[in-house]
Amino acid sequence: MQFSSGGAGGGYPGVPLTQPLPGLPAPAFAAVDGQEKFETRVTALDGGLRVASQNKFGQFCTVGVLINSGSRHETKYLSGISHFLEKLAFSSTAQFGSKDEILLTLEKHGGICDCQASRDTTMYAVSAEAKGLDTVVNLLADVVLQPRLSDEEIEMTRLAIRFELEDLNMRPDPEPLLTEMIHAAAYRDNTVGLNRFCPVENIEKMDRKILHSYLKNYYTPDRMVLAGVGIEHEQLVECAKKYLLGVNPVWGSAKSKDIDRSVAQYTGGIIKVEKDMSNVSLGPTPIPELTHIMIGLESCSFLEDDFIPFAVLNMMMGGGGSFSAGGPGKGMFTRLYLNVLNRHHWMYNATSYHHSYEDTGLLCIHASADPKQVREMVEILTKEFVLMSGTVGEVELERAKTQLKSMLMMNLESRPVIFEDVGRQVLATSTRKLPHELCDLINNVKASDIKRVVTKMLRNKPAVAALGDLTELPTYEHIQAALSSKDGQLPRMYRLFR
Repeated sequence: MQFSSGGAGGGYPGVPLTQPLPGLPAPAFAAVDGQEKFETRVTALDGGLRVASQNKFGQFCTVGVLINSGSRHETKYLSGISHFLEKLAFSSTAQFGSKDEILLTLEKHGGICDCQASRDTTMYAVSAEAKGLDTVVNLLADVVLQPRLSDEEIEMTRLAIRFELEDLNMRPDPEPLLTEMIHAAAYRDNTVGLNRFCPVENIEKMDRKILHSYLKNYYTPDRMVLAGVGIEHEQLVECAKKYLLGVNPVWGSAKSKDIDRSVAQYTGGIIKVEKDMSNVSLGPTPIPELTHIMIGLESCSFLEDDFIPFAVLNMMMGGGGSFSAGGPGKGMFTRLYLNVLNRHHWMYNATSYHHSYEDTGLLCIHASADPKQVREMVEILTKEFVLMSGTVGEVELERAKTQLKSMLMMNLESRPVIFEDVGRQVLATSTRKLPHELCDLINNVKASDIKRVVTKMLRNKPAVAALGDLTELPTYEHIQAALSSKDGQLPRMYRLFR
């Protein structure tokens, strides 16, 4: 029986569907032919620039430049440079007269652009149609190496940063602020403990000369990776040679002199900010006044083998807000739900976070409650930290491992996430561990590994960040004593007048 592509709708009567239609491009089919076509390929070019790519089926690609530069490198400079560079990204360059010109060029290829600066990496990325790869790499090279940084643009950036800092202090969710505070407490005045946001007093001081002196040292080819997802590797390498190799940046190509290669020094300590949180969110249903506490301990860098057990531990602790809608896979069976939020109705939030860098890491728990219950809340957290080194149930361990694997796999469905993963891994190690390798490592984590990494972690001094009404906050020494005790209890206080 022959199906024809004719029929009620007209078309080509009598032409079998197996025959290509005249005038249409030949279709490309996605085939499952093993991992070979989808492994990450890395090529190192002269000058140290690395080009990494991962093929992915689809019309669009994500391409970008990742640079080993962030707020941790600002020791010898004015704090806030990375924050300024992030906001100034994709403004006028040698080729493009304005941000609008850049956006119009990208629009021709259905493209969007973004720049993000973290403590250790700055990332310029573009998602666009794969056909426009040449234009995109040309544009990226110009944005990274030839920015104009005009006085007008710097002035606009000052306004944007002022607004962002004000907004940060007024948000009902103080998580970004607490993350800043816990890093500053854990790594006092060094590397990842330096401020990620530009301090108010530095906003006016920032100018082109300061930015250029920083860029000269850190925006060098050996600190860069050009990463792409959804394109052919050879094509990306050609574009890199054409637009990035031997290009003289606008700040001159003198050899970088003083690069800060210092390794993070974990100090531990406490940072307290007394703040009136009673009017944070007004309205028909205002959030009650809360005090926020974050307690953290040094974990390990993402290059160490213990990184995987720590990631499983972070999943096992889990947590969230007391108003999270439950359901399978939402973490309702994690320890911070079962032991904390379900038992203490007055706790508003208890969430575990794991921050990891190339030379250190920080595992923290953030909790919030009514100011009168701060002491009790801190004790609940110290007990949870101490309990981590106790027995780990088979079921909870398997559940945490499964959740970690599914989170990893689900996140790596999205092209921008694959791009960031490829870029960051290649920037740090010049290779990439594929998802199935990571899953094998997760599968191999045993209860004894969790116990081992926690015992080592608990030997360190804690880092504490506290925000809000801190009248009832125990002393740092008491928190430290509780964490090194057998049951996590705070030393008893006897007061004659309550």
